[in-house]
Amino acid sequence: MKKLNEAQLNELQKDLDAIRDEVLADLGERDAKYIRRIVRLHRTLEIGGRAMMPFGFIPPVFVAATVSLGLAKIIENMEIGHNVMHGQYDWMNDPSLHSQTYEWDTVCSSESWRRTHNYEHHTYTNVIGKDRDYGYAVMRLSDDVKWHPAHLLQFINYLMLSVFFQWGVGLHELESERLRRREITWKSKWPFIKSFFRKGGRQAFKDYVFFPLLTLPVAPIVLAGNAGANLMRNLWSSTVIFCGHFTQDAETFTEESCENESKGHWYLRQLTGSSNFTGSNFVHMLSGHLSYQIEHHVFPDLPAHRYREISPKVQAVCEKYGINYNTDSFARQYWTVLKRIGKFSLPDSVRLKLEAQPA
Repeated sequence: MKKLNEAQLNELQKDLDAIRDEVLADLGERDAKYIRRIVRLHRTLEIGGRAMMPFGFIPPVFVAATVSLGLAKIIENMEIGHNVMHGQYDWMNDPSLHSQTYEWDTVCSSESWRRTHNYEHHTYTNVIGKDRDYGYAVMRLSDDVKWHPAHLLQFINYLMLSVFFQWGVGLHELESERLRRREITWKSKWPFIKSFFRKGGRQAFKDYVFFPLLTLPVAPIVLAGNAGANLMRNLWSSTVIFCGHFTQDAETFTEESCENESKGHWYLRQLTGSSNFTGSNFVHMLSGHLSYQIEHHVFPDLPAHRYREISPKVQAVCEKYGINYNTDSFARQYWTVLKRIGKFSLPDSVRLKLEAQPA
């Protein structure tokens, strides 16, 4: 991580706080109109997809219905649910868009998400041993984690996590690795397990029982379309999140390096531990504006659609202090994620030999 002295960290904090204060002072009708427009888009796509699905025996209609429903799920999870639960729209005093009352269309309950994501991940971003989002306890992505022969198979873990991403996220609070090490007991996790099965059961019933039964003569088609839409959402959301955290230049940190850290040091860690990727306005919206992961980690409670505007200002702050502003095309960032997964699946002796070879 870039080394800054205490005076520089204090100045960094002031510069970033000034950007945040400027946006907060400007929040208003424009932001409310934006999120309500996105909610209408989501509902239109979901209703359209559900309405078309019974006619999915016509192949082009099946594709259109699945894509429409898949886009609806992506938008609801990424641009609405994730951002609303960060408190980005609490100032509107709208119960349907409030962080403490919103329940999203995915297996993970909003209460569990706020604990594991809003608190643990955003407080301890990329701190090995604290941030369980870094590798999701199934992937080795830095040499802070001791290599084990099982890591040779971590590409399989990566593929399985991506395909079943909503279920992986939903089970994240189970802390399975701590259960295996007997650091915690199954009994202590019983309240969470009940909550998981309650929410997960509702989600599975809705997509794989209720809607197919409504269209019984074509139930298999509706079932397949719903599964396809969930797969579409899982693959996209997991890839966006991986590109924001696991790229080649995204840094990791030790617990010791973050002890008693100041707000300026926390800002520095967010800047150096996150990655952006470029794309069209549509891609930014579909990603929940997590294509601006750096801005999101610095300002998680600012409306995400504002990140595009403040990105040049954040980049200017990074240049001022000599901090790497990690951004590139989506394809190149994703390629570095795959390389990182592959590299750290290897024994250290093999990995270090490969790293020593000239590019």
